[in-house]
Formats: sequence, structure tokens, C-alpha cells
Amino acid sequence: MSSATPGDGLYPPAAYEREDESADERFYGVPRKVVHIDDGAIAALGRCYAEVLPADGRLLDLMSSWRSHLPAGLRLAEVIGLGMNAEEMADNPQLAKAIVHDVNREPRLPFADGEFDGATCAVSIQYVLHPVLLFREVHRVLRPGAPFVVSFSNRCFPTKAVAVWLHSGDAQHRLLVRSYFETAGGWSDVRDEDRSPEGSGDPLYVVWGRRA
Repeated sequence: MSSATPGDGLYPPAAYEREDESADERFYGVPRKVVHIDDGAIAALGRCYAEVLPADGRLLDLMSSWRSHLPAGLRLAEVIGLGMNAEEMADNPQLAKAIVHDVNREPRLPFADGEFDGATCAVSIQYVLHPVLLFREVHRVLRPGAPFVVSFSNRCFPTKAVAVWLHSGDAQHRLLVRSYFETAGGWSDVRDEDRSPEGSGDPLYVVWGRRA
């Protein structure tokens, strides 16, 4: 188990407490082959990826699952998934390789420096216990100028989401994720955007920056 203090000093440790503090591998060990945002939000996320992610690059899909929501027209050299459930990732047609790894237990990522041209974390940042450490690790494994795209909506597994997420709203979530980039350091051109599609479906928010 990681000895790092939850929240990494950005907020009090209590902000990263959860209702269910049992081992994450037990919770996420059960395959859940469902999408966590609706079709409109998925399409909006795909459009964002098409704009931000580099073509023909090597991509890290962080906290991956059975779908990565990458648009069909985006050419990528390789997509590596890192997540908690091997069965889910094995059913993801966009992954070239899947690695089972718990970032809450071990924030250090199992990759060398500068391995990737981009990274994504889709609708999962609300579950991270050591966000600043994780953002520093993503920075380490990206090449200079590579983007890290973090997306989220207003849905989650409430028993596994951290307290600071549950007790704040959409606008605060955008500021919170932006603060992870800023506190971790080494990121440039950090942007937080409302990418919600028109209509009454799920909202979509994206915060992203580039490795300086």
C-alpha cells in the first residue's frame, strides 16, 4: 500500500476519505461493461480527443475500461490501457495492450520516462486518492508537449468517490482538477472547458494541459 498521504498535501487528508475504504481491487474486480456517460457526452469527448490528441502518437489510457471513447477517425500508433479489471480491458477493441495497476495503491506508473505522446483519464479522476502524485507521474511518462486530457461528468460510484468530490459541484470539480495540474507543476497551457452537448443529457467537462 502506498504510504503517501491522500491528497498529497493539497487538501486535508479527510478530503480524500471515502465511504467504502475496502480494497479497490475487490470493488473493481467485478466487470462492469457499461458506459458511465451517455451517447451525447461520449460523442463530445470524442470530438475533444480529435482536437487535442496527436495523430499517430502512442497514447496512455489511464484508469482504462472496456471502452476508451476515442473517435474512429483518430489515427494512433498504439493505445496502452492501465486499469483495474483485466476482463474489461480485454474487451476494449482500441487497446493494443492492457496492464492491471491500482494507482491508489501505487501511484508510480510502470513506464519509463517519456514513453507516450498523450494521456487520457475519462470519468475516473473522482476516485483518485493521490492526485498530485499521479499527475507528476503522468508528466514523467509523457514526452515534452504531450497533452493529458482529464474528463468528467456529474455521475460516479458514490461509495468510492473522494469526499471533496462528493461535497462539491461541477464548477468546483473543474477548479479542483485544474489545481491538480497546477500543484503538480510542469504543465503548460492548462485549460478547463465545458464540453457538454446541447440538450438535457449528461454534462461533460474537460481539463487538460501539456507537459512543459
